[in-house]
Amino acid sequence: MTSSFGGNSNVNPLRQWQCASPAPPSAKPAPAWHYGPGFDPARLGDNHQQLVDILEGAGAEIDWLDDALVSSGGLADAVFTYDPSFVTDAGAILMNMGKTLRRPETLAHRALYESLDIPVIGTIEAPGSVEGGDCFWLDATTLAVGRGFRTNQIGIDQLTDILAPTGVRVVAYDLPYGDGPDACLHLLSLVSPLSAELALIYAPLLPTALYQELRLRG
Repeated sequence: MTSSFGGNSNVNPLRQWQCASPAPPSAKPAPAWHYGPGFDPARLGDNHQQLVDILEGAGAEIDWLDDALVSSGGLADAVFTYDPSFVTDAGAILMNMGKTLRRPETLAHRALYESLDIPVIGTIEAPGSVEGGDCFWLDATTLAVGRGFRTNQIGIDQLTDILAPTGVRVVAYDLPYGDGPDACLHLLSLVSPLSAELALIYAPLLPTALYQELRLRG
């Protein structure tokens, strides 16, 4: 049987995607969200619709998070749906966000998985933190995780324990300081897998050990 969820890969064909509606054009995020003066909510809406059109044009099914739990609740970053949870072949993992303001988003992700009958196989608990943007698949049984301001070692240890029974090994890589704790520097800010043998990287900030591992894998 073919599962209706999962896919331990960042490069396999995408069939299903979860989205959150962006904040309405009249909304302006509070300063605590660290959006700069050039942020334009109206442009965000247009850009997001273009993304949805591309996904649907490629044949992907869109599952929408509950607006009452995300955009209408002032959760400005909820549109970045890759971070609050992580789906594997065995089921979903609910993250504990390193950015405190984003932690309520997990409730909307849990509700969506329940509606889709996708099992939740684990939850990252405080003081541990893991964000999906720090996770990508080196192969179907090896998950690379960036250790930095958004994902800490306690969270990585919990993630390791959750995934071990499924046969997945977690390998952690230290992220650089970058622009500091208030900036957003995820592991996926530095590497974008394009195929099984091709990745787009930003070499100056990429962890050396990860660069070496990618080259070793060809």
